[in-house]
Amino acid sequence: MSQPQPQPYTDTQAVGHHIAGRIQRPDGSRRQTVWNPATGAAAREVLLADAATVDAAVAAAQAAFPAWSQTPPLRRARILNAFLGLLNQHRDTLAAMITAEHGKVFNDAQGEVTRGIEIVEFACAAPQLLKTDFSDQVGTGIDNWLLRQPLGVVAGITPFNFPVMVPMWMVPVALACGNCFVLKPSERDPSPSLFMAELLKQAGLPDGVFNVVQGDKGAVDRLLVHPDVAALSFVGSSAIARHIYETGARHGKRVQALGGAKNHLVVMPDADLDPVVNALVGAAYGSAGERCMAISVAVLVGDIADAVVERVAARARALKIGDGLQDGVEMGPIVTAEARARIEGYVGLGVEEGAQLVVDGRGLRVPGREGGFFTGGSLFDHVTPAMRIYREEIFGPVLACVRVPDFEAALALVNGHAYANGVACFTRDGGTARAFSRRVEVGMVGINVPIPVPMAWQGFGGWKQSLYGDHHAYGEEGLRFYTRQKSVMQRWPEARAASAAEFTMPTAR
Repeated sequence: MSQPQPQPYTDTQAVGHHIAGRIQRPDGSRRQTVWNPATGAAAREVLLADAATVDAAVAAAQAAFPAWSQTPPLRRARILNAFLGLLNQHRDTLAAMITAEHGKVFNDAQGEVTRGIEIVEFACAAPQLLKTDFSDQVGTGIDNWLLRQPLGVVAGITPFNFPVMVPMWMVPVALACGNCFVLKPSERDPSPSLFMAELLKQAGLPDGVFNVVQGDKGAVDRLLVHPDVAALSFVGSSAIARHIYETGARHGKRVQALGGAKNHLVVMPDADLDPVVNALVGAAYGSAGERCMAISVAVLVGDIADAVVERVAARARALKIGDGLQDGVEMGPIVTAEARARIEGYVGLGVEEGAQLVVDGRGLRVPGREGGFFTGGSLFDHVTPAMRIYREEIFGPVLACVRVPDFEAALALVNGHAYANGVACFTRDGGTARAFSRRVEVGMVGINVPIPVPMAWQGFGGWKQSLYGDHHAYGEEGLRFYTRQKSVMQRWPEARAASAAEFTMPTAR
């Protein structure tokens, strides 16, 4: 079967909002350029919502909530199933939009869409997922059962690196539970959000149940304090995640804020070298390192270090970098020129701090795409925990190698970091693998798996400064986040029984 040919996304129309079932482009709106990162050219503009636009989206969602929340879960699931069919039909269109505005290579964008589709597949089981417990005869003539009911209007603030998958972590689950949704996507790659809104409308979703407001900090600030937004989910940097969590909580909202990462891959001396090198190159340089689950630190245990560094360096120098819509490209551009400058600034900082720069990716120019926001893969060796390039999230194609003498030192290094999103350990020893998975203080763990992103029914989330809030994203954790539990206790007294006041604590009889 031949591979689909990616089609460039060429719509130059300003990207607007989707409110109450219609695309809106208010006159006089502030605007921001959306770039094609592969060429460095302005592709289109995105409108930035003011407070009034955010209020209109929330009002539309609130107006739709009474009917949607009372819609039987089976009917909600049928709409999501129709949406699923449309996503499968248009998956390559969505992938081309991602590549055009984010820059990741087309097959990587296809993978992103697929992982988002899997969450929709999970949410289509809403009638089963929303079943709860029933206890018969907890006391004489008394039954007790639970309900899981929607919260109301909920909002999502999503990042640039996964403009389809991360909204799908939130939207299908929230809608399946009976909530209405306001999405504020990244202003860097906003087009997929409008396309998804149109597909939901085609699937039969009532107007107002799902709304999109484009915008920047102003839109976020309004959502954080809006009195009619019951819950808010966020994915982004840790500093912003903490602000989102604290501000939203102060305003009475349930908040789920996924923050930054500094993911380690521990290489034990007994590990097979070929899988290790493949894992490091793919996980560090895939999507130009712009993934919250990217491996940014290789922890090299014992005498395997020299061989790993040498082989990874050779692969980093040979990376095929270019426009993500071109055949054979392994790594695309950085999302913006500012992001590239920040990444290359960290490379310079690492040199100043005394790390050994084995491969320098700075200053890369791609023939025919000289204006694109490209940088090559960079590789550091002899990095220490005191260095900023070790402590801070770079969010780019920069891999830092830290050498340690043994397993205990590797475990202590990982557990000592402020971030605890994902981690991997490569080994052939079952005892080492078991000890690592049980003792490591990180939310998502891979054993010989470099990027251990849980499947749709499991739930995604880290520990420490990588997650603020009580619930992980999607899966059963997502269902709990987007619903609140109600306990119902019921008794029907017999007509002949005389009622009397009871002054003691009720107990089972």
